Amino acid sequence: MKMRIVTIPLLTVFIFASLNLPLSAAPLIPKMQGNAIADLLDQTLDQSTPANTTPGTKENKNQSLNDDDINRFTNTIALIRNFYVQKTGERTLLDDAIRGMVSGLDPHSEYLDQEAYKTLLMATSGEFGGVGIEVTPEYGVLKIIAPMDDTPAAKAGIKAGDYIVAINGKLVSEMTLQEAVEQMRGKAGSQVVLTVLRKGEKLPLAFKLKRETIKLVSVKSKMIDNNFGYIRITQFQEPTAQLMANAILELKKQNNGQLKGIILDLRNNPGGLLETAVQVADQFLDPTKLNKKYKNLIVYTEGRLPEAQYSAKASGKDILDGAPIVVLINNGSASASEIVAGALQDYRRALIVGMPSFGKGSVQTVIPLDKTHALKLTTALYRTPAGRVIQNIGIVPDVKVEDLKIVKKPNGEDLAMIEPIKEYQLKNHLPGAKTEALPAITSEYNDLSLAHNDFQLYEALKILRTAYMLNNNYYNPTNPMPVVNAIANKESTQ
Repeated sequence: MKMRIVTIPLLTVFIFASLNLPLSAAPLIPKMQGNAIADLLDQTLDQSTPANTTPGTKENKNQSLNDDDINRFTNTIALIRNFYVQKTGERTLLDDAIRGMVSGLDPHSEYLDQEAYKTLLMATSGEFGGVGIEVTPEYGVLKIIAPMDDTPAAKAGIKAGDYIVAINGKLVSEMTLQEAVEQMRGKAGSQVVLTVLRKGEKLPLAFKLKRETIKLVSVKSKMIDNNFGYIRITQFQEPTAQLMANAILELKKQNNGQLKGIILDLRNNPGGLLETAVQVADQFLDPTKLNKKYKNLIVYTEGRLPEAQYSAKASGKDILDGAPIVVLINNGSASASEIVAGALQDYRRALIVGMPSFGKGSVQTVIPLDKTHALKLTTALYRTPAGRVIQNIGIVPDVKVEDLKIVKKPNGEDLAMIEPIKEYQLKNHLPGAKTEALPAITSEYNDLSLAHNDFQLYEALKILRTAYMLNNNYYNPTNPMPVVNAIANKESTQ
């Protein structure tokens, strides 16, 4: 069996990417034979050390299971099997017991039963039938983190922050997560109705969506100004790094071999493959120009077991030859996106613009239990090159620019509002570190009409132009503020 490491930001309807890494020494759970639960419990008991269960003694969380613990579990199973109003199979009870154990750990660990594991393996192919949204359980319903570009959900107007309360008229609160996922997935061409609650709307919204074969296009590119390029990464999949490199080379070709700079858009990118995130960041980092204090690290992880340790270093050549980069992030940028943004920020290779990211800094390992079941277990927290912990904190942009949503007040004035969900709001979230965030400035503009299309992208382009005029002083890792302040001063005079 192989263990797989993934940087998955949330429970997702349409993708669950995984990565083969050299972690064969990590402990694996052996395949259990036989259908009787008693056989499984006997094995557990044989491997357990008796614990002190004297009445009145304080429970030790590190205690091993003893006879009384096993008996309590088996008695519960027997009582349910014999007295519950409906007949329930032992295998179902076992699945539910494992699922309950894992669900109490953190929001990202998960027991993958036969259907969930099949979904994972199918999703890694990058093609499936569905509506194209990422969700996380919240308050008994499903919180939408982001709709994917060019999918039925995005085309219909479903937005990040919406709550799915019903699927085809059935309340989500009465479904398991896997049941909700299965309800939204289906054959291309079939229809599904999502009932959604949205902030600011008095009544629920109903979206009738036609499922499509979702083919995730992880990289998009275009020229947005004279010799300035735009690269959008929607997911960190296996070919993403090469696709991004090809896109940059094509943009260079369109501009006589040279780019003044690029905007790297990671907004609403929930993550993906850890290795791909490393490859993407590596293409912008020249080891000869990096702060040696960080030992050319792009990311490293810390876990309880030695096998959970992982690190990656910059080893390539800067594909842009030092041209300025602006990275766009928001509250939907998570996990692998935060790895890229954090590395480029620590080395001052890019200015980070937008809003603070999601704050999902944990790494999950997919451990097969047998051919049809697996455990997705949080095994490590990752750190940026400077040692910053992202968990619950996220990446704080150098320049904060809200994704302004323009609505009209009764008196005709414009009003902008935003309220994102963050990792620390999730139930059972892992604790983060109390670290001082990098200094940030907030840009303010009077002409809110510029925000009707994509205000953050508009601001990013203005900042990129300014950085180009300042000769891109990103390789000064000790003091980034002259660049940030110069941008702020220039913008305030316009």
